Amino acid sequence: MEEKPNRNGWNLIDRKIFLPSVVIIALVSLPLALYEKESLELLNNIFDRVVNVLGWGYIWYATLILGAALYLSFSKYGKVVLGDPAEKPQFSLFEYSSILIAMGLGSTIMRTGLIQWTEVANDPPFGIAPGSSEALLWGNSYAMYIWGFQVFSIFVMAAPAMAYIIHVKKRPMMRISEATRVIFGDKFTDGIGGIFLDTLFLVSILSGAAVTLGLGTPIITSNLAALLNTEVTFTMTIIVTLIWVLLFSISAYLGIEKGIKRLSVLNVYMAAFLALFILIAGPGIFIMDYFTDTIGHLLSNYLRLSFFTESVAVEQTSFIRGHLIFWMAYNATWAMLHSVFAARISKGRTIKEMILTYLLAPTALAWVATGILGGIGVHSQLHGDLDILALAGENEAVEIIPDILQTLPLSGFVMVLFIIIAMIFLTTTLDSTTFTIAAYTSSEDMSEQDPSKYLRIFISLVIAALALILMQIGGLAPLEVISGIMGIPIIIIQFLTIYAAKKMMDEDEAWKYNIRKTDDK
Repeated sequence: MEEKPNRNGWNLIDRKIFLPSVVIIALVSLPLALYEKESLELLNNIFDRVVNVLGWGYIWYATLILGAALYLSFSKYGKVVLGDPAEKPQFSLFEYSSILIAMGLGSTIMRTGLIQWTEVANDPPFGIAPGSSEALLWGNSYAMYIWGFQVFSIFVMAAPAMAYIIHVKKRPMMRISEATRVIFGDKFTDGIGGIFLDTLFLVSILSGAAVTLGLGTPIITSNLAALLNTEVTFTMTIIVTLIWVLLFSISAYLGIEKGIKRLSVLNVYMAAFLALFILIAGPGIFIMDYFTDTIGHLLSNYLRLSFFTESVAVEQTSFIRGHLIFWMAYNATWAMLHSVFAARISKGRTIKEMILTYLLAPTALAWVATGILGGIGVHSQLHGDLDILALAGENEAVEIIPDILQTLPLSGFVMVLFIIIAMIFLTTTLDSTTFTIAAYTSSEDMSEQDPSKYLRIFISLVIAALALILMQIGGLAPLEVISGIMGIPIIIIQFLTIYAAKKMMDEDEAWKYNIRKTDDK
């Protein structure tokens, strides 16, 4: 699917959903920035209240979403082809998996893989002694769990409905309102109801993208400052951000085939090279032993973590309790973005292929990355090279990433490679976001063409401007909490899209008529 030539992208945006979204974000961000401390305190209190009252609900939400994913995959709906059954998928399985990995993980895996274990090890559950060997196992097990099947089910389960309307129904608009038309009808979808749903989506994604850019930048600047033996300054942050903006703008301009796909595949190879280098030059035997222990510990306790509410901890709950709820809520906010993009690149795939690839490929890479990156820090902690747990208790987590990497041989080379991989990961996440928002807000027929290149550039500039403003005047931290709170209405919409997908396939009897000949038995 290629962009048609000679289109003036600046005039192709659907202003009735885009402009209200930008205005809402601006109106919300301004008081957050002016009163950052007070607003953050207020929002944290609200979110703590949500956790206390609805924490169990988020746990069941993630479990039900995973159940729905398995049901659609292995039922009669799983063999439904998203497009013409005779048409081959646009991407090979490796390319397809690489794109989903880059979109699903982004640069966040570079941060959680290295330091997430420290927060659990310093504040472990079940009365376990902080810093003990058992706490270290719980730390890396949890760091793997947060990149497990529930999270990627959350990311993908609105995709069946979105892919069905764009590739099978050939509807012109790749929007949530269009996917739920089968439920709400034409009057709601074409009226204020549809505008409300689409504006809610854009507000959550535009704010989330700004937060991702703002919070991802320190992963680069902290390592860059360590390499240059200097302090992180706002000037450095601006330079790094502008380089990022240039990279994901170019990639978004080139499109999925020439931009996003190539970067995604390149980064998988680079990540594999870094992993092998660490195993060969670093404490490879310990890392593989620890990785094996962690996988066993995780699998033994997977159900325990899946239903973890710590209800009997009356006096004080552990780090996992609050973080797990926030993590599920925050990822729910991103669910629609991941699903819309997954739907766009899944033409020619079956529903089963789309769901299971998103469940398995990012999970596998995330667990391997966490095992290797987490093993570096745990080895240093146990062998006295660096008291990482003490550093984690005294500093922001991202600030200790350079300290951990500097324990490796040829640490300068490792840090440079780490910076490049993190930058490409965030680039692929943001250009996927840019491409998706451009497609979502375009007034043209998205079943036949890609969004205008100029529209993609415009969206990338909006995201960058919002992130830079918030980084300069404050407001990122409160906006991150708001993004988590916004997961509540998104969850409702997500379940509606799952029902809509089933309803559309039932009405069309798609499991009979839109399947590959080899599945026609």
